[in-house]
Amino acid sequence: MSKREKLADIVIEKLQEHISLGKWKKGMKIPAEPELMEQFKVGRSTIREAIKTLAQNGILRVQQGSGTYVNDISTDTESLEQRLRRAAQRELNQVRTLLEREIIRLAVVHRKHAQLKEMQQALEKRKEAVSTGDYPAAIDADILFHTKLAVASHNSVLADLFISFSNVLRNSFQQRDAGSVAQFGRTHALHEQLLQAVADKDEQAALECLDSLLQHNLRLTK
Repeated sequence: MSKREKLADIVIEKLQEHISLGKWKKGMKIPAEPELMEQFKVGRSTIREAIKTLAQNGILRVQQGSGTYVNDISTDTESLEQRLRRAAQRELNQVRTLLEREIIRLAVVHRKHAQLKEMQQALEKRKEAVSTGDYPAAIDADILFHTKLAVASHNSVLADLFISFSNVLRNSFQQRDAGSVAQFGRTHALHEQLLQAVADKDEQAALECLDSLLQHNLRLTK
């Protein structure tokens, strides 16, 4: 990820916070580029990249010759996935931590042998994708593993929540450098340890593996 992309991610998060916390109301025109450049201490290209991303996600609306406005998103009709897409990265990390920790606690108790086998198969696909440098396949296999883990919790609501979350997670992976398949390789052993801990019904070891995985992902988004 380039320095500009990292700066744009920071600006995106700040803009999202302004909207979520009500500093910028729906339908309101946000400050012009020069003011945002001064506020966030970044260049024009970074501001434009952040605004472009938020506009693509339906959070902002750019009107040529007029300015950029906060879209009027109705929370009554907005889907969970849409809400997640406009959340700040920090908030997403917090939600993922809470969600996956509870999934693991339940999976350790309720997992079936057939589900352990499905998770193992997903990890084999993940390892193969890493070895061949196939980034899209690595994303698919990684998300498949965690989805199978969610299903193994035997809580359908948690599983559905994770599936909605995984679509946002996929988008986050796809926005990163396509050459970063190495990130999956660096965490593969942790995934195998996580699966073994779930198979052994060792909740503490499983949660420790998850915490290490989440810390790794958090470093990637900084």
